[in-house]
Amino acid sequence: MRLKLQITGLVQGVGFRPFVFRVAEELGLNGYVLNDTSGVLIEVEGDRHKLDKFLLRIDREKPGLSKFYSLQHSYLEEACYKIFEIRESKDQGNKRAPILPDIAVCDECFNDITAPKNRRFIYPFTNCTNCGPRFTIINSLPYDRRNTSMKDFQMCPECEREFNLVSDRRFHAQPNACHACGPWISLHNSEGDLICEREDALEKAVNLIRRGNILAVKGLGGYHLVCDATDSKAVDKLRERKQREEKPMAVMFPDLNYIRREAIISGPEERAINSIEKPVVIVKKNKGSLLAGSVSPNNSTVGVFLPYTPLHHLMLRKLKKPVVATSANITDEPIVKDEKDAFARLSQIADYILTHNREIVRRCDDSVVRIAADRQTPVRRSRGFVPAPVIIPFKFNRPVLALGPDMNNTIALGLDNRIFLSQHIGDLDTPLAIEFYEETISDFLRLFDVKPEVVVADMHPGYYSTKYGERHYRDRLVKVQHHFAHILSCMIENEVPEDTEVIGFSFDGTGYGSDNTIWGSEVMTASYSGFKRAYHLMPYKLPGGDKAVKEPVRTAFSLLYEILGDEAGASDHLPLTEEEISFFTTMIKNNINSPVTTSMGRLFDGVASIIGLRHKVSYHAQAAIELEQLALMSEETGSYAFSLGDGIIDQRPIIEMILNDLKADVPKEIIARKFHNTIVKMIIFTAEILKNKTGISHVALSGGVFQNSILLENVFYKLKERGFTPVIHQLVPANDGGISLGQAVFSRFL
Repeated sequence: MRLKLQITGLVQGVGFRPFVFRVAEELGLNGYVLNDTSGVLIEVEGDRHKLDKFLLRIDREKPGLSKFYSLQHSYLEEACYKIFEIRESKDQGNKRAPILPDIAVCDECFNDITAPKNRRFIYPFTNCTNCGPRFTIINSLPYDRRNTSMKDFQMCPECEREFNLVSDRRFHAQPNACHACGPWISLHNSEGDLICEREDALEKAVNLIRRGNILAVKGLGGYHLVCDATDSKAVDKLRERKQREEKPMAVMFPDLNYIRREAIISGPEERAINSIEKPVVIVKKNKGSLLAGSVSPNNSTVGVFLPYTPLHHLMLRKLKKPVVATSANITDEPIVKDEKDAFARLSQIADYILTHNREIVRRCDDSVVRIAADRQTPVRRSRGFVPAPVIIPFKFNRPVLALGPDMNNTIALGLDNRIFLSQHIGDLDTPLAIEFYEETISDFLRLFDVKPEVVVADMHPGYYSTKYGERHYRDRLVKVQHHFAHILSCMIENEVPEDTEVIGFSFDGTGYGSDNTIWGSEVMTASYSGFKRAYHLMPYKLPGGDKAVKEPVRTAFSLLYEILGDEAGASDHLPLTEEEISFFTTMIKNNINSPVTTSMGRLFDGVASIIGLRHKVSYHAQAAIELEQLALMSEETGSYAFSLGDGIIDQRPIIEMILNDLKADVPKEIIARKFHNTIVKMIIFTAEILKNKTGISHVALSGGVFQNSILLENVFYKLKERGFTPVIHQLVPANDGGISLGQAVFSRFL
């Protein structure tokens, strides 16, 4: 296969290309390396284990003068290179001044803040040319200090000398600062009263965490809510105050060795944890973990990450414990980024607030990834990755703005041969989220100095993003079907050629269909220019519409009603009162607020409720996540029956057989696993039918359901065994966070 790497940083003029050539030659890999307008582009191909070694060696053995600011990589289909060569530099498109992601603190700066004799000892804003804030402090281009939130801090003579000395690693480091001239931290109580500043604030904050307090801590792109991750009372108190009942929370660890004690991590997971971006990585918890159970309840996994700012390092180094470090907000609201907002919105959550006087120009949440099918797959693409572009194999004729969906929203700009996705914005269902959304659109257009000539929105008439496009860009607005956009995003990031069709599986919770119904289990044949729906689940009703998303018992009742009719309420499987049974029956029979859907996501929810696992949820996809967790407890290989006919996948036999297993007292973990195996079999079976019918062998897997590791990995490997070429997400999320990429691509092929 082929490994593609796009690296930005100090990688030109430092002997980097000859170094890459030597490593490729030693490993017997073919391909090329070249300089482009963003940094260096590398493609190598050969055996998978050699590609993995290449990836590790490029990072570990790079020339001493080189530094990586970002490294995006993906495994792609073989291109059949005959040799490895250093190619002539590429000059595609405009040489736009690069806006770099925020970069985790480098080893040299870490040594500075931990060396007692260094003048930056325990200074929380230490940085150099190779690390520090970028995206979250820049107001406008060019990237000069006067155009950042460091403009109010005049460098002292010693920092000025470093800044102007070519041989110094802080040469032209725009956020350069020290104790004498830079920003400082301050500790406040929840009412906003100042307690102490600077080193005293750091020491006091650590002691407060030790004593079970919750702190709001200002970081790079916003505040974290922080507490001792081993203190159950503190974690429970945080959940109650944040109104986050059960959704897992990320944990920041002092170092990698501590993570190894609390979690089981593979080689690829370790690489992701230690990568330049320092994302949250979802890994398996150790059975003997000392983390509070309420950090990730009913879940065998936990999101772990390492400190990425000097302040985080100093806190964790003193504390010598892991901390919950979750976004500082009320659930479903944007992350808090400034002091005024912090004292107004966090005073009822945090006992104390540790802040600083360097302005955060733009919000940017932590990124989240997981390893699946031996690939790094994003769950949330934000800090550390944004605004690094996705480079595509064609050029846009006109600047494009993609407005994204309503859940897990991101926006995107298509310029030249690059697509720039925004940071994670989130669900557009609160006034503050909408304000953040509009702020991000204006910010991106201003920062990149672009006036879009084409604007792309989802087809759903109720989405705020669609309404925004109709209100502001009606004369240049085009709309794309939600599930087609999912497949387009997967195709383009995997560089599927323009003349190649794919079989697309776009499985999620909700998407507006071309027939004005709610889709969500779409099997299609697709190219960049269009798609044809081939299969989908048999339509069923959602009593209460959107309420069924938060109450899977409604979906469960509907699925049972399809089989049992009026007897559905007589079964003992659902905890419903006679009044509720009558109410739901009336809604379904008379089509009262019971929209028709083909949603695969809701099918997972309904099955979770039918087997008694989860009838109501406190966060998005909780029922499906817990169903996956239950299935992981079993190695069952059996499955259930389903039928296909005239474009319909009939799920009713699945539900009937689940009911039979429940009557026979089959353990629920076996039922959960058999259900997952059934969906895998369903995908493989329909793919083979379509391949025999059309000759198409490429298969694209997209949509939030494919964040399920059992589903993704089994489908991926079984497709490969059968001669297919499966492609999955490696640069943008499979969930709706990747939709804007597909929307931007759609505009190119109108």
